[in-house]
Amino acid sequence: MKTLLSEEQVRAGVVRMAAEIRERLGPGPLTIIGVLTGSLVLLADLIRLLDMPLRVGVIQASSYRGETERGQLQIQSELLPELAGHRVLLVDDIFDTGHTLVAVCDLIRGQRPVSVHSAVLLRKRGRQQVAPQPDFVAFEIPNTFVVGYGLDFRDAYRNLPYVAVLEPHELAETAG
Repeated sequence: MKTLLSEEQVRAGVVRMAAEIRERLGPGPLTIIGVLTGSLVLLADLIRLLDMPLRVGVIQASSYRGETERGQLQIQSELLPELAGHRVLLVDDIFDTGHTLVAVCDLIRGQRPVSVHSAVLLRKRGRQQVAPQPDFVAFEIPNTFVVGYGLDFRDAYRNLPYVAVLEPHELAETAG
């Protein structure tokens, strides 16, 4: 496993992103929606850095079923709080092709919030297949499969406090 972003770099990036969110969105109330399961670590760290009135909710959206290639997107929105009339910040772990972020933002917009913004820990260079981009991005990374800080491979590695690239032999070992 090769470290791509150290624990200290991740922390600094999240702190920087929280400051950008506070500056651009102001002190008013905000509803933060985390995309399960990858955003949990980011969501927990981010909400502790935002000194504004917050509501927190979650939505589950996944197009990766234990593999490294994108599959059919599945969204489960039963746990969403009431969003009509609220300012919403959608938080996700990674912006890859962009299809998940676009689909979830569209679903949220259907709930009639005042506004919808998005924040991601990572944006992969050269992978986007959609025009909309996240409003807040902590890091740009190369087009490589990463784990740690909430991101997984076959439900492993989410607990790493840093972001790492798995070596080919590690991908093969975990596959068994």
